[in-house]
Amino acid sequence: MVIMRPLAVLRHDLPASLVVFLVAVPLSLGIALASGAPVAAGLVAAVVGGVVAGALGGSALQVSGPAAGLTVVMAETIQTFGWVVTCAITVAAGALQILLGLSRIARAALAISPAIVHGMLAGIGVTIVLGQLHVILGGKAQSSAVENVAELPAQIIAHHDSATIVGLLTIGLLLIWPKLPAAVRKVPGPLAAIAVATVVSVAFGMTLPRVELPGDLLNIHLVPQLPDGGWSGFALAVVTIALIASVESLLSAVAVDRMHTGPRANLDRELVGQGAANMLSGALGGLPVTGVIVRSSTNVTAGAKSRASAVLHGLWVLLFVVLLAGLIQSIPLAALAGLLVHVGAKLVNPGHMKTVLAHGDLPVYLLTLAGVVVFDLLTGVLAGIGLAVVLMLRRTVWSGIHIEREGDDWRVVVEGVLTFLSVPRLSKVLGTVPGGVTVRLELVVDYLDHAAFESLHTWQQAYERAGGTVEVDEVGHPWFGEGKAGRPTRSRVAASRAVPRWLAPWSEWQAAEGVEIPAQQTRRGATEFHRRAAPLLRDTLSGLADGQRPRTLFITCGDSRIVPNLITTSGPGDLFTIRNIGNLVPPGQADASMNASIEYAVGVLGVEEIVVCGHSSCGAMAALADGPPPGPLSAWLHHAEPSAHRLGSATLDGGVPDREGDRLALHNVLQQLEHLREYPAVAAAESAGKLQLTAMYFHVGDAQVYLFDAAERTFRPAGAPVVVPGA
Repeated sequence: MVIMRPLAVLRHDLPASLVVFLVAVPLSLGIALASGAPVAAGLVAAVVGGVVAGALGGSALQVSGPAAGLTVVMAETIQTFGWVVTCAITVAAGALQILLGLSRIARAALAISPAIVHGMLAGIGVTIVLGQLHVILGGKAQSSAVENVAELPAQIIAHHDSATIVGLLTIGLLLIWPKLPAAVRKVPGPLAAIAVATVVSVAFGMTLPRVELPGDLLNIHLVPQLPDGGWSGFALAVVTIALIASVESLLSAVAVDRMHTGPRANLDRELVGQGAANMLSGALGGLPVTGVIVRSSTNVTAGAKSRASAVLHGLWVLLFVVLLAGLIQSIPLAALAGLLVHVGAKLVNPGHMKTVLAHGDLPVYLLTLAGVVVFDLLTGVLAGIGLAVVLMLRRTVWSGIHIEREGDDWRVVVEGVLTFLSVPRLSKVLGTVPGGVTVRLELVVDYLDHAAFESLHTWQQAYERAGGTVEVDEVGHPWFGEGKAGRPTRSRVAASRAVPRWLAPWSEWQAAEGVEIPAQQTRRGATEFHRRAAPLLRDTLSGLADGQRPRTLFITCGDSRIVPNLITTSGPGDLFTIRNIGNLVPPGQADASMNASIEYAVGVLGVEEIVVCGHSSCGAMAALADGPPPGPLSAWLHHAEPSAHRLGSATLDGGVPDREGDRLALHNVLQQLEHLREYPAVAAAESAGKLQLTAMYFHVGDAQVYLFDAAERTFRPAGAPVVVPGA
């Protein structure tokens, strides 16, 4: 049931529906012409698509009608089965779409690679252009793209009559229309081009083929008929049209969602609406209906707010056909051919080619395009899907295998998925390792199958029997070790998670390898950095080699549990860090080191933010609460005494921490910000609006970062809205 607010319909949807209607009429006529269907079939599909799919579909702003994406399939279907059987195929395809929608598998259609979809559309565009060029040149389109290419040279050198003038005039107007003043462009380009071409052809008395309509469009008396035989071909056509129409409609609905901020599309309901529209369109003698991105984007751009615009556009098409059928019959076929050449050329989108090239899917795109042009749409799509699957398998089973020398030892690194497909290359690399040396085998693998395990195990046994040594380092999961122990891991799901070495404390992963001496820990950690992190960071660090430009001065405690770059998701060059016991900023510039660091960060580096970060279970704050023992610690914590004397309560998300040390840590962070404002460089930069002071607190046990909300006077979890003082 469609609920419309009258005021919104009059203000937004009514004007938008008129704009879409003006775009839809010439496109519907042209698509019917290119499909080899009766011209009236395009108008019937436009009416039914607008009213039925608009009212029942799941995308409120999508506009449906006959689409260029189905022209090739429809031309082949009509040529094979005839028009009345094709109408029955459309009805059956609509019923299949309804079943797909009710089964709630609409999103599965989105699993088709965009490279295949774009390649399919490009192939359709090339096919349309090749066929309609013959019409523009005064001839007739052939039955296939290959024949159109073969006949095109003779057509070009043949005598060109008024059809060529009309066709080129249409194309020229469509090309220059976007460059005209905005006031002129309020009239849709396709409508203007067809109107001007028609007026010119009539004014100059040109004799050329024009649109033919039945004498009474409302009395077609067309009943779809089932074929007498060839049911396998009939079923294949039904499935093909249903799938292509569904994918095109769903992709269009997703694209429309990206263009507005209203309710998101219900894709299952959209399929049901499209199916109902196709059943009715086929029953009335119309072309198949799909969601059309050209009309839909026009609808959104024109300001539509609800599905009322799509419904009204269908009604306008119906009124136009009834009242102005004579005007339609004045339109030259060459003008519609010019419009279709323009539409087809736009389907070959260079931006799509650039995108698929960047993602490594250009072969899929080109194969799909070539298959559609040379053979047919289904063959092209199936070829694209087949190649996409092959590329997916290749990427899935990829293994990075390389070997390098480290002094007298050798290191072999295997990354990715190690399966039987990689065994030949693995054996070749392992065969290059000289005998009698120590080999470190690093398995950074997501999966290790039986064939790969046997290959590694056999090589290790043979190498060690020959006097060599093999040290196996499994990073990620002990696939190899579990296999040797007779407990092979059979799936990724069963693989236990390993501690990432770049994140976890050294103690966790070094203990598993028996590294206990501190000097060995440091050396091993530095080696790990050189092997794993350095190649990833080298480009970043090379850009910082000549200087630093951090945006933040980060003052925090020296506690080993606080890792500033980790809790702020930052990297080299981002934070200028000062660490001391208790994250203190001595008042009155009492500490020369702190004073110099702040002056350098603010005055020389020009940081835009200073963060003071405290934390839970802080030993300095606990000592301050209990009274520190005499000595250097007591002298240093003297700078924190103002924090102990602050009045009121400091809270975490409105609650007061249970431990006194944690409560004091919150007060301490706020107190250090006050101390910072006593530094002249800080005060001047903050008053000039060039510097922001931020209070941060890290709860170690919860791994939760809190930021101080000045409006609420509490520390709130990061991600919650924070009011910045003075903002």
